[in-house]
Amino acid sequence: MSSLAVHNARPAAAAPHLGIARPQSPRLLDLVRSRLRTLHYSKRTEEAYIGWLVRFIRFHDMQHPSTLGGPDVERFLSYLATQRHVASSTQNQAFAAILFLYKHILDRELPSLNAVRAKRPERLPVVLSRDEVRRVIAELPRDPMALMVELLYGTGMRVLECCRLRVKDLDFDRNQIAVREGKGDKDRMVPLPASLTRRLHEQVHRVTRLHEEDLAAGLGSVWMPSALAVKYLLTAVENGGAGRSKMVALGGVDLS
Repeated sequence: MSSLAVHNARPAAAAPHLGIARPQSPRLLDLVRSRLRTLHYSKRTEEAYIGWLVRFIRFHDMQHPSTLGGPDVERFLSYLATQRHVASSTQNQAFAAILFLYKHILDRELPSLNAVRAKRPERLPVVLSRDEVRRVIAELPRDPMALMVELLYGTGMRVLECCRLRVKDLDFDRNQIAVREGKGDKDRMVPLPASLTRRLHEQVHRVTRLHEEDLAAGLGSVWMPSALAVKYLLTAVENGGAGRSKMVALGGVDLS
């Protein structure tokens, strides 16, 4: 995606020759990323939207979207339905990405479109019985894999939400789990299945011991938001390096 030479719709005026390079305008896709994050879209949505915009631009031979209009969008959407045979939800996602670009970045409203729409097939959902679920889980590798699957089944969490769980999200006293920054960037609480309490305690003990071993080896750092990383950096500097090991463990910031 970085190879796409697509820049902002407003070309920069030629600068007088003063021997100073004029800063380049932000690339179009960088503007899209920035706007998506400002509006708190999820990381997965950002990746999907950027992917569809890349395909849209390449479909039109690398023309800047500001030079394209409704008929060009119709051709792309119809191509997805008639030649790529994508699902209805896939075509809708591509359309949503293009609408976001024109509305939030190019500040343009697209006219009513008459593109060929992908058909939504009518399917009956496949629902496993409790016995079938137990048999599937019995075939899984040992924890934490099986524990994660049982959490998904017992709480209704999404896969990424389960992968992002942290120790502080487990409330054993109230038998509930805090899901942070879920779909729509919203937090919510889900019940903690009583049948998994013992194994969750064991998993917490296991990762705590692993973290202590990593810290002893000079590792154990985690990603932190930039503001917190800077905060711990400044604290360590003000303390003359006394907080270095703790700060590095928490934020992974190099003070060298």
